[in-house]
Amino acid sequence: MTRRLVMIRHGQTHYNATRRMQGQLDTELSDLGREQARAAGQMLVDAGISRILSSDLARAYDTACIIADILGVEVEKDARLRETHLGQWQAKSHDEIDVELPGARAIWRHDATWAPPEGESRVQVAQRARPVIDDLMADYDDWDGHAVLVVAHGGTISALTSNLLGLDVSMYPLLSGLKNGCRSQLTARPRFQPGSFDALDDFQVRANSIAGDGAVGDSGAAKKIRTPEFTPETVGDAQWYLDGWNMG
Repeated sequence: MTRRLVMIRHGQTHYNATRRMQGQLDTELSDLGREQARAAGQMLVDAGISRILSSDLARAYDTACIIADILGVEVEKDARLRETHLGQWQAKSHDEIDVELPGARAIWRHDATWAPPEGESRVQVAQRARPVIDDLMADYDDWDGHAVLVVAHGGTISALTSNLLGLDVSMYPLLSGLKNGCRSQLTARPRFQPGSFDALDDFQVRANSIAGDGAVGDSGAAKKIRTPEFTPETVGDAQWYLDGWNMG
C-alpha cells in the first residue's frame, strides 16, 4: 500500500518579486501569487487529495485556501511548517546581505548545518517539520491509496524532502530552489524486509509459470504477489521515494 505526499510552495509574494528575505515574516501573496495558487489547484484536481495541511503564515495559508476551494478539502494549520527563521536577515534584500556578509548566502545554500545570525539551519527546520509527517503516518489510516497536500515554503519543503528521503546532510543542497507554486512529490511504502512476507517466493512462482514449467497453483494460475501494507509496527519506518521535484 502506498501513501502519496504532495508539498507545494506558496505563490509569489512582493518580497519574492523584489528579492527580499522573508523567513518567518508574515507577508502576503501578490496578484501573480494568487494566480499561481489557482493554477496549482487545477493541476491537483485528479490527484486524490484527501487532506490539506498548511503553514500558518499568510502566504502559505492563503495559497492553501485557494487550492482547497478548488479541491473541496478543508485546510488545517500547523506552525511547525513555517519557513526557516532567517534571524537578522529577515526583511533584508539579497544585495544588502551580500554587502554586509560577502559569501554568507553561498555558504548558507551549500551547508545545511549553517544558519544566518540568530536564525535556523535547514537541519533544524527538518527536525521541527518532520514530526508533522510522522504524526500523519501514525494517525491517518485513510491516507492509504490517497494523497496528502502540504502547503509551505521553499526552505521547509526542501529540508523536509531531504529528511524524508534519508539523505546525508551533505546532500541537502542538491535539491534546486523550489519555485513559487511548484511542488515536491513523494510516495511512502512499507520498507522492504526480505523474509517478512512471501513476495520473493510468489515472484518465483510467477516466473516459473511464465516459463511454462507447470509450477503453478492448483487453479493453474500464478499466485498473486501480495503488496505489503502499513501496520502499527511498520508505519514508523516507511521508505520514502521521490516522484518529482519542482513540478508545476
